[in-house]
Amino acid sequence: MADDAFDQEQFNADGKEMRLKYLEEQAMYALKISCENYGNAVFPNAMIAGDVVITHLLGRLGYLKDGKCTIMCVDTFHLFPETMEFLKSIEEHYGFKAEVFCAEGVPVADKAAYDAKYGADLWKEDIEQYDKVCKVEPFQRGLKTLKTDCMINGRTRWQGFERAYIDLFENAPIGGGLAKCNPLAYWTLEDTFDYIAKYEVPHHPLHAQGYPSHGDAKDTIPIPEDGSTKFVNFKFEGDRTPWLDYASERKGRFVGLANKDGSTKTECGIHVAGAEKTFDRDLWEAGSVKNIASTDDALEITKSGKPSVIAVYAPWCQFCQKMEDEYAQFAEVAGVDVYKFRGDEEREFVGASLNTESFPTINVVKADGTVIKYDSEDRTVDAFKAFVAEQTA
Repeated sequence: MADDAFDQEQFNADGKEMRLKYLEEQAMYALKISCENYGNAVFPNAMIAGDVVITHLLGRLGYLKDGKCTIMCVDTFHLFPETMEFLKSIEEHYGFKAEVFCAEGVPVADKAAYDAKYGADLWKEDIEQYDKVCKVEPFQRGLKTLKTDCMINGRTRWQGFERAYIDLFENAPIGGGLAKCNPLAYWTLEDTFDYIAKYEVPHHPLHAQGYPSHGDAKDTIPIPEDGSTKFVNFKFEGDRTPWLDYASERKGRFVGLANKDGSTKTECGIHVAGAEKTFDRDLWEAGSVKNIASTDDALEITKSGKPSVIAVYAPWCQFCQKMEDEYAQFAEVAGVDVYKFRGDEEREFVGASLNTESFPTINVVKADGTVIKYDSEDRTVDAFKAFVAEQTA
């Protein structure tokens, strides 16, 4: 037997450090590929534990200050109050400015405007519509606005069976072929907090209040619910296993929410297959409403010398959906050509050429090419007919 006793605790500590070092190197290599090989790497940052690790790694690599990676955030208007304040603190700490996106047609940080447009209780009335309006659509609009060709995110295999087989790189279900980098694919949540402790990484204050993860305040709870497990001053307090067990990180998320089929909600819809579909079907797929297929076609219509009506719409928009029947009936009796143009995919064009700041926007095109916006919220057949008659008299 060897004279020196085997120090089991030290061996385990060394092994853990070796593992973390490897994971760091692997994650930084993936981030280098994302930021050096692609022109517009974007990191949608929810400021959960894994995201603050990625933020720190990007900072170490210099990609936040040199602009090779853009930080993007989605404000659902239902986040914890601490979340957007924490964003400000890490912007200052790392020297970057995040691009913030929110529900369409609402100014950033204007909760009152959101409530007025969509209703404060939209999430109670229709959780799927809420996800589309407050999460999926702003997320996709952000990626498109920033011309993203590589999306960085903090998903890991440890988070549950829906993510158990993700790789470091994938094709995102957005835009058909967008690269998706998962630099923490092989990390456990314990690895994540070990890294935070090792480098004293700035992290969300809710970890010190018993939350292993966080999203909307309305449906996120501590785990355990008594808040006895916490991460304070870079150390765990209480029994850490409720946080660190497999697939436990997100147990406190989506609490009390169910999908329309009755199944328990585990995803907001951003990362699932088919996420590019913020709607179940298009609007006005049959009938007398004519589709405008391109911006060039739209311009041709305005220059045709014939009066017409164009609805600029987004199929996921509840207000567009609500006027679908009335607009279809109006098209039957309008006496002029009635068109639809999907505007959420051509925002710059519809803003400049079709008076569009939000959806739906109805325009009358006069014979001389002038485009007149219909400003009323009365979206009925009679109201549409009266406006067209007034503008084309």
